[in-house]
Amino acid sequence: MTTQASQQVAASNRPKVKQIDPRGPRFGAAITTVVLALILVLGPASPIAAVLLTIQILAFAAGSIFGLQAQPYGWIYRTFVRPRFGPPSELEDQAPPRFAQAVGLVFGLVGAAGLLLGLDVLFYVAIGMALAAAFLNAAFNFCLGCEMYLLFTRIGVGRKPLTQS
Repeated sequence: MTTQASQQVAASNRPKVKQIDPRGPRFGAAITTVVLALILVLGPASPIAAVLLTIQILAFAAGSIFGLQAQPYGWIYRTFVRPRFGPPSELEDQAPPRFAQAVGLVFGLVGAAGLLLGLDVLFYVAIGMALAAAFLNAAFNFCLGCEMYLLFTRIGVGRKPLTQS
């Protein structure tokens, strides 16, 4: 078998990496920033904050468990925003943003625990940290959860990134 043929066979045996438009997670982070800011402003005593936090937790859960295609903010982006922009110039692996959704889910759940247990400081710290991460992504295109994912893969924790041949 030739070198080129063996590389093609190796590439076909490699698991497919789901690719996404990198603008989608940033759009979702902008919506998340607004939702989390409203939750903080309304505070743990507000029933509206509890409803918004529930919605945000479900959005994080959908993105982390079922993939970014199931994330409602991603659906809004794909349906209404992306058609106006056209296709992206490049795609990226969905694993780092999906991991970031899982990190957001953890902070959302910790915030909900603070809300349910009457631990206002826990509520404010957890939601504030999630807000800071979402804002970094929305405003500066710096995904903190994505960077954590890449760090973990570099040190050998979790899935190894696939190399291109």
